Amino acid sequence: MEYLNDLKAILHSKRANIYYLEKCRVMVKDGRVMYLTETKNEYKYWNIPIANTTVILLGMGTSITQAAVRMLASAGVMIGFSGTEGTPLIAGTDIEWLTPQSEYRPTEYVQGWMRFWFDDEKRLDAAKRFQKERINYLSKTWSNDALLSDNQFYPDDIEISSGLKTFMKRFDEANTVNDLLANEAALTKTLYKYAANRTDFSGFTREREATDKANTFLNHGNYLAYGLAASVLWVLGIPHGFAVMHGKTRRGALVFDVADLIKDAIILPLSFICAKQNFSEQDFRTQCIQGFVKHKAMDFMFNVTKDVALKTA
Repeated sequence: MEYLNDLKAILHSKRANIYYLEKCRVMVKDGRVMYLTETKNEYKYWNIPIANTTVILLGMGTSITQAAVRMLASAGVMIGFSGTEGTPLIAGTDIEWLTPQSEYRPTEYVQGWMRFWFDDEKRLDAAKRFQKERINYLSKTWSNDALLSDNQFYPDDIEISSGLKTFMKRFDEANTVNDLLANEAALTKTLYKYAANRTDFSGFTREREATDKANTFLNHGNYLAYGLAASVLWVLGIPHGFAVMHGKTRRGALVFDVADLIKDAIILPLSFICAKQNFSEQDFRTQCIQGFVKHKAMDFMFNVTKDVALKTA
């Protein structure tokens, strides 16, 4: 038990690493989780610092041993199987998550969630809180990021500042979750248009099956955000099925609710900026992870989710 506690000494919200692996084998060697790559003339082993890792995405051509899964679970690392470059092979297919198994997660958050979730009005209030926090986080993030400023992403631009105020008011006045969803879609469309204009992608259309870099990066970055959200919910012990926005029966829906807190602020602008600069998938992923760390994305997701669980009257 002492060994397990040592592995979890670094809080999930403070962990620095998200891995995407392909064409390798994840295993335990000399008491450590490592991945093995094969070159023409030799095998190479690379260490994974599991106590400082949040999510591992296993892409094409990967395998993992039971011993490695056991150690990753003991450190609370979320494991995801995905298609090429971190996105599914078939558009619209949910990523398959393996959650670390523990019966000793906190109980107060799921109990708080259950107290409001079955009440339609309280669940709507929780959904509104998520959307308002999403807008506030975007304004704060875009105001404190040199890369975004260098690429002319400014929260005080009239089209953004007035748009955010309008949508904040609409979210507050929404009478149903469907109203929220409609306004959310309109907000995202506004942000896509703004980002496309700032990066010379005029005429951009969001299509998950498209192969252009902007759409591909959006898919990839969104799945990184889903990994963070899944980790947040696992740590807090809240099941994914108790969504406040994405429907009561949609598989993994609460993951999407929590991921939406940070997607517009970080993933959306970086996708367009990195596409304009013709970044590789690996360089884009690095930019996303750096953005998560710089703007304390997991801290924010944890804090909002905990507050909604405990303070929704």
